Amino acid sequence: MPAFDEERAWQALSHVLDPEVPVLSVVELGIVRSVRIDGGNVDVTLTPTYSGCPATEVIQDAVRFALLNAGASAVHIEMAYAPAWTTDWIPAEAAEKLRRYGIAPPHATTRTTQTLHFRPRDLHCPRCDSTHTERLSEFGSTACKALYRCLAC
Repeated sequence: MPAFDEERAWQALSHVLDPEVPVLSVVELGIVRSVRIDGGNVDVTLTPTYSGCPATEVIQDAVRFALLNAGASAVHIEMAYAPAWTTDWIPAEAAEKLRRYGIAPPHATTRTTQTLHFRPRDLHCPRCDSTHTERLSEFGSTACKALYRCLAC
């Protein structure tokens, strides 16, 4: 078996699905911030989608299992809360997967800082792409998901 390397680690992590939105891997979601290899030992840095995310332990266990199953000797996971996770870390292809799944993440920005808005601007419907939407609840199936309804379709 070849030596455990960074490519193999990222490949293993690309199969770890987010437990709340299983259409994306933790890599596509942008919560895997870094992977460092020292021999067969792997250090992984994760940033949760929000600091109180109830799936954090499940994700840590799944990451550890995937890396050990792929041949890592030991896995150390560090949680990084700064900088805070942002939907800007979701690549365009993954955002499209979310849209097809029925979730409309805010569009990526090229700015290094964002103005805090109490209602996201240009929130597109994942079905018809209209921005004519209204917020039904600040919290959805989990505390990090607001519920919106499209008024166009």
